Amino acid sequence: MLPFSIEKDRLTPSQMKIANYISKHLQQVLLSTEKEIAQEIGVSIATVSRFWSIIGYHNLKDFKKQMKKKLEVSPAGKIKRVSTQPSHYLTLEKSLSLLQETFDNMDQTRFQQALDLLYRANRVYIFASGPSKGLGELLVYRMKRFGISIHLIEHQGNELLEELIHFKREDVVIVFAFGRLLPETKVILDYQREIHYRTVMITDQLVADFTSLSTITLYASRGDANEFHSMIAPTILVENLILGLSLKDHEDNIERLEHLSRLRKKYDKELPR
Repeated sequence: MLPFSIEKDRLTPSQMKIANYISKHLQQVLLSTEKEIAQEIGVSIATVSRFWSIIGYHNLKDFKKQMKKKLEVSPAGKIKRVSTQPSHYLTLEKSLSLLQETFDNMDQTRFQQALDLLYRANRVYIFASGPSKGLGELLVYRMKRFGISIHLIEHQGNELLEELIHFKREDVVIVFAFGRLLPETKVILDYQREIHYRTVMITDQLVADFTSLSTITLYASRGDANEFHSMIAPTILVENLILGLSLKDHEDNIERLEHLSRLRKKYDKELPR
């Protein structure tokens, strides 16, 4: 959760690093000195010192004071303070905090804009690698039921260009950017300036220099950088995209699903589930 309002265009690359670090390590920041924060991020102490006034605080002490007040009364703060036994497993409280952080930072206008882009697209492409590949496959599996032409990009490296030659202005490309931008994602985002297709980025970075490169950016928390990265919140976000699209042409989508049920019943012996 980004605990302050800020205009990204006003930030330098170093200030963006600080903002992103705070958004993902707020509890640690509240226990750190400016020197420790600077060392963790890789910027100067002076850069950290100047940052507080940019986001509306006198200094680090003032920031800590105001943040502690907010955490005492906010739902997310209550969840974070829940006392749990040490465990190597993802706890219910931790899962809830990731979901809470995601929904706290959900921009409903952007979410609806993303739905509209996907609904109007001539074709939807998805670039998902690593742990996000499962989410890409889920999108393809579900969205095909709504009559949406959708394709999961399988190629990486230089072979990605074999996919790019088919992109059209009326298309939409969904990219997952967890932690950092892959070279392939950079190329997809760069090439849109030439072809003018639209992009929807799903990322776990609240403040980063690449989040402004896509047409629409949606945030889903995966936890701090130094802990297990959960896919619970990204999965909920993806499933809400699917549900949102199901409401477009709702009656037609219901008919498609009923048709699917009839086909399953008809060919149950030949193609058992």
